[in-house]
Amino acid sequence: MKATLIHRFLIGCLFIFLSGISYTSFADDAWENASGWWNQTDIPAFDKSSIKKQMPLIKVKGNQFVTGSGNEVIFRGASVADPDKMQNEKRLTKEHFAVLKKWGANVVRLPVHPSAWRKHGKKNYLLMLDKIIGWSNELEMYVILDWHSMGNLKSEMFQNASYYTARGETFDFWRTVSERYVGVNAVAFYELFNEPTVFNGRLGVVSWAEWKALNEEMITIVQAHNPQAICLVAGFNWAFELKSVATAPIEKDNIAYVSHPYPMKVKAPYEENWDKEFGYVAKQYPIFATEIGYQLAGDKGAHIPVIDDGSYGKRITDYFGARKISWVSWVFDPDWSPQLIKDWNYEPTMQGKHFREVMLKENKPIK
Repeated sequence: MKATLIHRFLIGCLFIFLSGISYTSFADDAWENASGWWNQTDIPAFDKSSIKKQMPLIKVKGNQFVTGSGNEVIFRGASVADPDKMQNEKRLTKEHFAVLKKWGANVVRLPVHPSAWRKHGKKNYLLMLDKIIGWSNELEMYVILDWHSMGNLKSEMFQNASYYTARGETFDFWRTVSERYVGVNAVAFYELFNEPTVFNGRLGVVSWAEWKALNEEMITIVQAHNPQAICLVAGFNWAFELKSVATAPIEKDNIAYVSHPYPMKVKAPYEENWDKEFGYVAKQYPIFATEIGYQLAGDKGAHIPVIDDGSYGKRITDYFGARKISWVSWVFDPDWSPQLIKDWNYEPTMQGKHFREVMLKENKPIK
């Protein structure tokens, strides 16, 4: 009896052992010979052969943006409208971006609204981005990819439907584009979230520690796919104030901070108040003011916080110049406000004239 039990036990062990070998062998064979079934997609990769000449790689050094040669770069440019709007109006053309280059811009910001991203789907939206990135590279303008949401990513409550997203969607967007454009030096900047705000509690609550952790997770995702990507981190109050950076800075490399210091955000003394809210950060880290702009109260689309008597333009660009802060004006479109152009003949508005003059005077070839 005992011999029979021992015999059966040994046979069972042998069966389990052989089954394990068979399963392992099958699994290994499937993994090695499945032709990438686990990673198949209907989205074609970005054609990097379309980049005939790479632009200088930009990186962060102390509180500066520099090229690989160590030359400091200050960026001055403009935001265009969402590629969705440009395509709808047949303005998604190289000529549109060539005009911006003629204005002297060395950077263009691409605002990607989550609603437009979903409307087109990844595949079609990426094809629009591919075109713009190719044109921008040819025209020697760097690109900021901006996830153009407005609200509280922690609570997933947003200012209106066009900005609605979710943490998972936001993280996936950054995984997608950082992997796609790795090695394309023109795509230098990844603006993680356009304008964080709780809207006076209407969109819930979020602490700086929580917002910091969310940004550090997004930076981890982006830089895991593209270690050379510069991530841009916005502060609270619709990306205006950066007071918490003094005691709890982002604990990641190759990052810069964002502010949107529109004219109605502070009162006189302007320079002193700008220093308190965000400008002090420029002593230690790069700042990129990725939205600035102004218009008169009677202008088309005038709204808080962009209304001004016309004095803001010189004041803000002088302030940035003294502190070597990079900036992007809003917006190279005749409809969204404050407008840089009056019409599709590209006649500049009041602010358009000022920012164009500064770009043409101050921007030099990047080497």
